Amino acid sequence: MFSFLRRSSTREIDVDELDRLIAEGSVRVLDVREDWEFARGHVVGAIHVPVKRLPDRVGKLKRDKRYAVICQSGSRSRGATELLLSEGFEDAVSVHGGTGAWARSGRLLTR
Repeated sequence: MFSFLRRSSTREIDVDELDRLIAEGSVRVLDVREDWEFARGHVVGAIHVPVKRLPDRVGKLKRDKRYAVICQSGSRSRGATELLLSEGFEDAVSVHGGTGAWARSGRLLTR
């Protein structure tokens, strides 16, 4: 499997902080869930790159803002965030609790 999925020493933010960063316009949300998960609902404006495709697509990501990486519960996003950090995305963070926490907080998911 992908070695970057096993890492977990990355900085995490909660959904309240993510909401604040989105409102400020200072973050890009990178959703690393599978296609079918993303289609069921995602954070408005999220960029979708499934975690398995991220190593091949990381070079195409814009570098003008920091990234908040999100998955369903937070485990895949931690590994994906480590990959971004290793590729020079210095301020990348993982969203603790993922899309599940976002939805449980009553925030909007779009399809």
